[in-house]
Amino acid sequence: MDSKSTLFILLSCISYVMIENGYAHAQEKPNIIFLYADDLGYGDLQSYGHPTSSTPNLNRLASEGLRFTQFYASAPVCSPSRAAILTGRYHIRSGVYPGVFDPLSSGGLPHNETTIAEVLQPLGYRTGIVGKWHLGVGEAGTYLPTSQGFQYYYGMPYSHDYCPCLVCFYPNSSCYDDCRTQMSSCPIYNGTTIVEQPANLTSIAKRLTAAAKEFIRESASSATPFFLYYAFLHTHHPQFAGEAFRNSTARGTFGDSLAEMDWGVGQVLQQLEESGLTSNTFIFFTSDNGPSLMREVRGGNAGLLKCGKGTTYEGGMRVPGIAHWPGRISPGRTMQLTAQIDLLPTVAKLAGAKLPSNVTLDGVDMSPVLFNSSESARESYSYYPENANPKFGMYALRWKQYKAHFYTQGWGKSRVSDRDCVATAKRTQHVPPLLYDLHQDASEQYNLVNSTIYPGVIAEITKLKAELDAGMVWAQSQTRKPEDENLEPCCNPGCTPFPQCCHCSSSHRDQAQGDHTLHGHTHDEHLHWIPESDGVDHR
Repeated sequence: MDSKSTLFILLSCISYVMIENGYAHAQEKPNIIFLYADDLGYGDLQSYGHPTSSTPNLNRLASEGLRFTQFYASAPVCSPSRAAILTGRYHIRSGVYPGVFDPLSSGGLPHNETTIAEVLQPLGYRTGIVGKWHLGVGEAGTYLPTSQGFQYYYGMPYSHDYCPCLVCFYPNSSCYDDCRTQMSSCPIYNGTTIVEQPANLTSIAKRLTAAAKEFIRESASSATPFFLYYAFLHTHHPQFAGEAFRNSTARGTFGDSLAEMDWGVGQVLQQLEESGLTSNTFIFFTSDNGPSLMREVRGGNAGLLKCGKGTTYEGGMRVPGIAHWPGRISPGRTMQLTAQIDLLPTVAKLAGAKLPSNVTLDGVDMSPVLFNSSESARESYSYYPENANPKFGMYALRWKQYKAHFYTQGWGKSRVSDRDCVATAKRTQHVPPLLYDLHQDASEQYNLVNSTIYPGVIAEITKLKAELDAGMVWAQSQTRKPEDENLEPCCNPGCTPFPQCCHCSSSHRDQAQGDHTLHGHTHDEHLHWIPESDGVDHR
């Protein structure tokens, strides 16, 4: 063999080793999956004590992972919580208050906010969202996820109750709850293109889950680390479920919907196993806020916690939280105080990413809790109401195990026996503040105003509140920007009569989605990949 051949073989071997080492290095970055439920209460899962829910896959996630008992959403309603979990900041810094976005909203999550997707992209992460966005659409889709660091988006831009809904359960059962009949039908986006309108709720779970699985498969085949944000439409009202889950549980329509969501979780876990990614994937499951008690038995359950969605009582903002990473996170339970705003700095730490340098983060790295549950991550947490207003500021503040209510307010209409929880309970200022020990009284039943600890604890909380208020900057409200009926998403722009004419036929959808082929691979349920360059409350 001559010297040139020898040199060629040597260089080839070196290149091969470098490629292999590069592949291994890429695989060292953990994959990140957020599984985000909608209106799921603290007491709705089997693993959190519900006696008739059927959630075997979430049971597995909880038994193999770390279950949080003091974990908080960032607001008691949808859009602000979603802004906070993606940015690591209280939503009022982003202007996502009061209330939520609707189909006419001209505002959205500001483009200068840095999302987890934008934090991870510089490290070579593939970023995708499947399911519910609810952070604005805007003119020409300017606020859709593809403008916030997500390379892939397949899902619905807001809650499905914002659209006319007639059929929710297979094959043609009603939705049981009222929807917005005057709005355009619910659209399904693939990137920035509407590929289905109206969305078929009896089959949407299959298609969203297929999209999530395909995103994982694609990432595995290209040895690319990924961030997948699977934001379920379940269990928001009106509940819905397909053929396999209709009348499948003892808990009625809510239980059937929850069971279908649990199936989706199981499919994600199965795909990770098939792709050989389980041991290198950090999963976090949680919910955007507490249960909608105004929907009564179809609205979820907060367990032993007081009230639910829309309120700053524990039932409105304390939610399930499950962290799963086999071999890295030990199974068990933690009582450490943690919150959804802590996920961005935590994920950045796990991935070795840089934190946003031009903004104030409210979240803290909770990896000490993940890997040593006896360590604490934070000492306090602020509660902002659904109708957040700088005139009133935070309604409540938790310090250690103590919670002080400076204001309380109910939300929605319901037959719930606790009248503090409903809309007739108007905003009430408390001077002196109400005080509860949440370790001994998670139901907030026994005000400690006459306790000997009251003066000292309230003094500490009042001092802390003054410091936090002084450091809080309220951005201009995005949800109160002018509404425009022409902004309603429509797959047939310019059609008449608008918005009733906004319908896509199956042939239109097939054409928009092509031949369901992704990078040369064809599967029955594949959805079209969008490349990187394509980049009010519920009352």
